[in-house]
Amino acid sequence: MNLHEFNAHRHTVATASGSASYVDIGPRDGRTILFVHGLGTNAYLWRNVIAGLAAEYRCVALDLPLHGDTPAGADRDFSLVGLTQFVEDFRTALDLTNIDLVGNDTGGAICQVFAATHPERVMTLTLTDCDTHENLPPEGFKPVVEAAGKGDLAPTAPDLVAVPEQARKQLFAGTYQSDDLPDDETVQIYLRPVMGTVELAREFERLLVALDAEDLMAIEPQLRTLTAPTLIVWGTDDPLFDLKWAYWLRGTIPGATKVVEVSGGRLFFPEERPEELIEPLRDFLG
Repeated sequence: MNLHEFNAHRHTVATASGSASYVDIGPRDGRTILFVHGLGTNAYLWRNVIAGLAAEYRCVALDLPLHGDTPAGADRDFSLVGLTQFVEDFRTALDLTNIDLVGNDTGGAICQVFAATHPERVMTLTLTDCDTHENLPPEGFKPVVEAAGKGDLAPTAPDLVAVPEQARKQLFAGTYQSDDLPDDETVQIYLRPVMGTVELAREFERLLVALDAEDLMAIEPQLRTLTAPTLIVWGTDDPLFDLKWAYWLRGTIPGATKVVEVSGGRLFFPEERPEELIEPLRDFLG
């Protein structure tokens, strides 16, 4: 599915947290899968997975604030708690019930908080490589967060975005198995909304420093009582999110019974190797 095909299904909705852009593909009378992306990507991350599932399921993928076509909004709360509230307000605006929630990267952390605090909304939970427990930010990403805290990212961000090859090397190293991914077009699709101008990059800096492991630690008691059926699909070669975190989640969430290991997979395997998520997710949802 290319960008034109993807955006043919794009919509905007007003929520209590502000405007939200999203893609909605598939039958309205079936189960609804809500996909949540992470930092520096957007709903487009899920295009290949959605292409494989949309004939059977309603697939909804939103752009988080500042990402894709969703604006940051004035005085946005970029904490995990604030972003989770954005997802809940989006769900309310679309009147989505009994959702099958799927998250990647920071989106996986948001999904954990959402499921822990709104268990009645969640029919199932699927987590791919993501922030977990105390691993926020992951060790390999800490230099970026530290630079954001000093205000060092924004001044050079637009120049970096203008050279996709350089941006790919600096910002996406280790997140795909192929060194050629994401391609130049996708680099631009992901990064322009968050780093295309100094002003946008300042907001991105604010987001980066707002994310705190304490917000994940705070919901652990609820995670330990979460009975929603939970699927964990995890790359085995992810330098940011080690496989041990998949098994930590399995041991923590009562509804989690299985870890599907994606051999050699890295953070963005749902984009690079979509069948590795499509097949176990289809089997899981039935």
